[in-house]
Order: sequence, then C-alpha cells, then structure tokens
Amino acid sequence: MHHGSCLCGAVKYEIDAPIKSATHCHCSQCRKGHGAAFGTYGNVRWSSFRWTQGEDAVARYHSSPGVTRTFCRHCGSTLQWYSENAHPDWVSIALGTLDSPLGEIPQKHIFPESKADWYAIADGLPQEPRS
Repeated sequence: MHHGSCLCGAVKYEIDAPIKSATHCHCSQCRKGHGAAFGTYGNVRWSSFRWTQGEDAVARYHSSPGVTRTFCRHCGSTLQWYSENAHPDWVSIALGTLDSPLGEIPQKHIFPESKADWYAIADGLPQEPRS
C-alpha cells in the first residue's frame, strides 16, 4: 500500500498495488506543470487508486485533447495525469507526492528531445524518444 498527499495536506490518496517503474518525462507540459527539468510519474490502474481526503480540492486541467492533469486547488501540487482516450484504465501518479517509501524501481527518461536546454541527462538511465 502506498500513501501520498499534496504539499499542504488537503489532498490525500492511497494506492493498493505495486508501482513497478518510474518515467521521467521531459515534454514541455510536464516541465511546466512541475516547474522542474522533468516530471516523474508511476502508472497504476484506476482500480488500485483512491482519494482518501480532499477530493473536492482536486482541480482538473485538460492540457491537450484527451489528457487531463490534476493538482491541488490550495497549494498547486501536481498530482496526476491521465488519458481517457489512450489509456482509460490507467492513471499516472506524480511520484514526488508519495509519503510512503517506494524503494528502487526501474526508471527511464521519455521525450529527451524536449528536455530543458540547461539540463543534462547524465544518469545512464534508458532514454525513449517520441515515436
């Protein structure tokens, strides 16, 4: 079981399945949404995810056709992104919001061609360009 929350603690959630891998996304939307060089997400099935507090404080932003990003209305913490069209059974959780330990899991970078010009990917993890 994993637990997570936003920065101010208004929103809390739990996941009752393992998070098997992490993706560091360098697309411009993830960079802007996180205010960082990349956004890091773990994918879980919707059936394994539940809000435990503050669902009414979760704001939704439709960043592109079929893609929704969620964040806390109070503190602005990025929480998720999901696509009803491409992957309707899955949600991507912003792993920086986890409160429980995750441990070491496989990781990769996606959309490295969109990375911030001031950031060098030098960690040796696999890189998956846009196809």
